Amino acid sequence: MRLALISGVSGSGKSVALKALEDSNWFCVDNLPTDLIQALLAHAASRGEPRVAVSADARSAATLENLPRVVMEARAAGAEVQLVFLDATDDSLVRRFSESRRPHPLAREGRTLEEAITEERRLLAPIAELGHRIDTSGLSPVQLRGWIHDLLVTDPSRLTVCLESFGFKTGVPLNADFLFDARFLPNPFYDPELRPLTGRDAKVAGFLERETEAGLLLEDIHRFVARWLPKFSLDRRAALTVAIGCTGGRHRSVYLVEALAARLRGNYPVIVRHRDLHDA
Repeated sequence: MRLALISGVSGSGKSVALKALEDSNWFCVDNLPTDLIQALLAHAASRGEPRVAVSADARSAATLENLPRVVMEARAAGAEVQLVFLDATDDSLVRRFSESRRPHPLAREGRTLEEAITEERRLLAPIAELGHRIDTSGLSPVQLRGWIHDLLVTDPSRLTVCLESFGFKTGVPLNADFLFDARFLPNPFYDPELRPLTGRDAKVAGFLERETEAGLLLEDIHRFVARWLPKFSLDRRAALTVAIGCTGGRHRSVYLVEALAARLRGNYPVIVRHRDLHDA
């Protein structure tokens, strides 16, 4: 039995994530009080359903404190449990609620949207660190569906390594467990021939390997990550996100993520994300 727990702040994409799993033949239940999860697993087992996904969020605040115990009990019973926490910046959440014109579930008379978001973050803080965090601030629904699919179709018994490139000019990703800065390397953006390309192109890779210390930085990042990943596996982490940033998130960070992925794929399931490439 596999159990995926989808949580996160309102407006971060939980409905999109749950629908993506439902379309992949998971048995899905939205907004289930955590005290009923064990009963749901028993029901799913009786129906021959091997994969169950449940969303648990502030709408069931009264039972959220029991979630860590429920996770431990499910694992003790033999289930493979993965918890995914969806997050987004306050500005992104305010914009989404404004565009959809839907009320925040914690909004009350006299409470602003910003105050409702703050209160929800407080309620969810105890479970936000239990699982793998995904920052959906800059993701389209299609991208989020892809990320959920990548994360939850991998072997749940092995630690998944998520490698993400990004540009500092659009903000640091909220979901990063480790973050490395590549802005000190010479920028291919200033070469007119390389500017329209990305770090996935051979000419950019050749420039970085030939003209910069990108190889040394790659070696240092790989050595650090490879040294400590086994410790996270022992801690029963489902996934770990390593983010590498440069100014725009198109050249240096993309090259380093792709090169690091090539080094790690032989030992771990690897997911590659390029946040600020429009075609990624």
